[in-house]
Amino acid sequence: MPEKIKTHIMDLIYDIVGSVFYSAGIYTFAKAADFAPGGVSGLSVIINHVWNIPIGLVTMALNIPLIILCFKTLGKSFILKTIRSMAIYIFFLDAIFPHTPVYTGDKLLAALFSGIFIGTGLALFYMRGSSAGGTDFLIMSIKTMRPYFSIGTIIATLDLIVILLSWFAFRNTDALLYGITASFVSSIVVDKIMYGLGAGKLLIIITNKSSEISECIGRICRRGSTIFPAKGSFTQSSRDVILCACSKSQVFTVKSSALKLDKNAFIMITETSEVFGQGFITEKSRL
Repeated sequence: MPEKIKTHIMDLIYDIVGSVFYSAGIYTFAKAADFAPGGVSGLSVIINHVWNIPIGLVTMALNIPLIILCFKTLGKSFILKTIRSMAIYIFFLDAIFPHTPVYTGDKLLAALFSGIFIGTGLALFYMRGSSAGGTDFLIMSIKTMRPYFSIGTIIATLDLIVILLSWFAFRNTDALLYGITASFVSSIVVDKIMYGLGAGKLLIIITNKSSEISECIGRICRRGSTIFPAKGSFTQSSRDVILCACSKSQVFTVKSSALKLDKNAFIMITETSEVFGQGFITEKSRL
């Protein structure tokens, strides 16, 4: 089967599964519990609550000006993929989920699971170069202009604006709090799904025994490392810097090995959102 066809099939599978999660988070949990989860879909829930217009129909109408606004920034390919994703989840929202049971239990649980389901759906869209439309157009525009911003942080900021509007629609402080909870959970889920699988630790080790430490890291943890010379600005002494990317479970072993060989080693440990390459994930494995 040609690679292009495989890619289209995988895109469609991700769109369908993502749409099920996304629609369930909105209709089964958020709408049933009378709170808005944020974004254009949250705004659609508010409009549906006030005027009883189908959520999917409102979502589609609100997206038209955003598509026009962001077309040049995001490009034709991304916009067309998003339109396809939107068409699928709008179908689920207006044609499928109104005929399925909704959750009528504890509203806090509804907010938590709304965030989990919406975040999962969004992550699946993002992983295939698509989105759920709405404020996602603005999110991806911001991400394009400011690539170092976390997607989850951008989502939480934009969602907060819509969630504040829900207080006026539902006239209930709890609705505001549930919306914030759902948005917060959603942003965490997006980052964990998109970055969590590739997340790791980066150790920066400044030492005089770089050869011994790097050899020990390779022998015990089977991790490669990078060595480059450095000079202290205060002492003016020459030392080596070792960079070692490893899994979270290997951090203690690497740190202990370094300190055992050089008790004066200076070690910094930082988070890495994603690590690509041999021994970690490859871009192909994400597709």
